[in-house]
Amino acid sequence: MKKTILLLVVLILGVACAFAQGSSEKAVAGDKPVTLTIYSPGNVNSVPTKTILKYKELVEAASNGAIKLTVNHSGELGNDAEALQSTRMGTIDIIFAGTSGFTSFYDNAKILDLPFLFKDAHSAYQIVNSAIGEQIFADMPSVGLVYLSEGDNGMRHIATTKKAIASVEDVKGLKIRVPTSKMYLDVWSALGATPVALSLNELAIALANGTAEAQDNATYHLVANATYDDIKHYSFINYMWMGCTMAMNEKSWNKLTADQQKILKEQAIVAAKYSFDTIEEDNISATAVLKKAGIIFNETPDIQSFKNKLGGAQYYKQYASEKWYNQSIVDAILAK
Repeated sequence: MKKTILLLVVLILGVACAFAQGSSEKAVAGDKPVTLTIYSPGNVNSVPTKTILKYKELVEAASNGAIKLTVNHSGELGNDAEALQSTRMGTIDIIFAGTSGFTSFYDNAKILDLPFLFKDAHSAYQIVNSAIGEQIFADMPSVGLVYLSEGDNGMRHIATTKKAIASVEDVKGLKIRVPTSKMYLDVWSALGATPVALSLNELAIALANGTAEAQDNATYHLVANATYDDIKHYSFINYMWMGCTMAMNEKSWNKLTADQQKILKEQAIVAAKYSFDTIEEDNISATAVLKKAGIIFNETPDIQSFKNKLGGAQYYKQYASEKWYNQSIVDAILAK
């Protein structure tokens, strides 16, 4: 009887020790946070960098410190193209950069460069961070990435060095600087202007020497990039919205638990909203700076005249043969 009791005691102590050891190992493993690198090529004052700093704060709070984000910015890990490639390779875990950069290897994102898709930035946020955005970026794993959210990079308008712009008739023959993109060239040619494709670092000089008489940038971009010295007029034509995409390396994503993935996804959408709110605030302060510099604003130009000149929704169908073009997505956006 004594031997039986002694055996039971030994067994119970053994099980208790094993359980305690297992619990201890689990606790140690659970205490070790997952550390991920996140990057924006912009400087510390740029909206994308402010956004990833906010994202770090959101993710670490939502995960109770179980997920740590190491933030890099200001060109530390390369320019946009280099950083995007590094994220696809896994050197960088998460990237937040201009959507236009993604179009160099992910064609489906080109649909967001179509003109007059969005009424304003608010509607853009609602649409691109819904099922429509998920559909646009659904094939991202094919290029080694997972889509998290779509932030803001500003709504493009028109700013000129001489004449005011009240309707599409006023841009006829106007030499307007555009990014080196076929779609931007297509739009302004169809509107009757004379588009001049130049890199951003050439813009200020082009406006000063008359190579360009206008630019198509968001309000805060004029101030942030110091390209307003020769600008006299600014018109809110809401012709093109620019996005910033947050994406993660697919292999890094697949190493995470479902709960960790959920936190990153949910907080990415919150961070995206932060970028929209921040740009809205920056636009207000930039407008004040531009008005103080003597620039005259037209807040109610005839936007419909621009749409009519393009032929409405029929304009988009010139891209119907392109692999990235999706009529159902275009229709869904326009219906919002």
